[in-house]
Amino acid sequence: MDPKRLSNHELLARVKQLAEGERAATAALIAHLEELDERRLYLAEGCSSMFTYCTQILHLSEHAAYRRIEAARVVRRFPTVRERFEDGSVNLTTVSLLAAHLTPENHQELLDMAWHKSKRQVEELVARLRPQPPVPTSIRRLPTARPAAAPLELATRTRSGPSSPTLTPNPPSPAAPPRTAPAVVSPLAPQHYKVQFTASPKIVEKLRLAQDLLRHQIPDGDPAAIFDRALTALLDSLAKQKFAATDRPRGSHSTAPGSRHIPAAVKRAVWLRDCGRCAFVSATGRRCAENGFLEFHHVVPYAAGGKASADNIQLRCRTHNGYEAELPFGVRHPEYVREEGPLYLVRRHLRRQPGVGIVTATRSGPSRVACAGPGRSRLVDLTT
Repeated sequence: MDPKRLSNHELLARVKQLAEGERAATAALIAHLEELDERRLYLAEGCSSMFTYCTQILHLSEHAAYRRIEAARVVRRFPTVRERFEDGSVNLTTVSLLAAHLTPENHQELLDMAWHKSKRQVEELVARLRPQPPVPTSIRRLPTARPAAAPLELATRTRSGPSSPTLTPNPPSPAAPPRTAPAVVSPLAPQHYKVQFTASPKIVEKLRLAQDLLRHQIPDGDPAAIFDRALTALLDSLAKQKFAATDRPRGSHSTAPGSRHIPAAVKRAVWLRDCGRCAFVSATGRRCAENGFLEFHHVVPYAAGGKASADNIQLRCRTHNGYEAELPFGVRHPEYVREEGPLYLVRRHLRRQPGVGIVTATRSGPSRVACAGPGRSRLVDLTT
């Protein structure tokens, strides 16, 4: 069935159906691989191991083969894991992280604790099961990339005629910039994390200067304590910049007619009410979980007369803010989407377009979702 011929509702239903079918197929494949491994049938197929059979006969990638073989052997030890695969409560990543920690005594409890958890949440669960000691503090210079050797070219002919073959080096190509390893934030134990990133010489110089200036307060120059102070100061500055956080709020003036300015008091009220999180709610009642790229959104569009009041302003992530701008103005009219110009000019322009009207409400109304989870504690930290 061609997906382009499906309606929005049919496409969503079809994707859910396919995802459920993929989970069922993965669970069935793991069950069959477990039995194939038990019977060692891969030997008769000319393979010395299950890994070779999966990569060379089934043509799975090395990563996919490793994960599925590991899951199959976990299923052999704990058959209840197969049911968790089928209902989607655990996935291959979860089983891979828990495999070394499952025992006949704790496997049911651990699987229940990992129910529909993300990779980061399962890593924190593993850190509680087997805490690791803190990593030593170190600052070291990474090796620089060596320029590639100049390739040799075989020269067999000159302008005067044929000559004996000689090897001539091509001009060396500029060295490629070294690949930077991704930043790492991984739990080691309860309340302890390993943070690792690559810093420039300027950052290292700033860190060492901060260590020197803070010797009276932090004698050992612990970078973790310094970064804690720096991030606290940064978050305080960002809170003032983003939503006008202050210990001594002053009375703010109302927004002038035709102005897009959002008063500081409205920003503070909206940020606290929406818990520093996108307040878009789908038709099924699911609220967006994004905490980054947040913007202030007019529920009744500014171009339709929406005011910059706490009742009409909500937080939206950048994606949902753009999406809801497309609902009243349409994706085929990009000149309308950004709500440019005063209200009377927009109305005059829209009247010239047949079949185009002003929509005064978006799909999701004011959010009534209670503040829960880490969003509330983070906001309290920022405003105290």
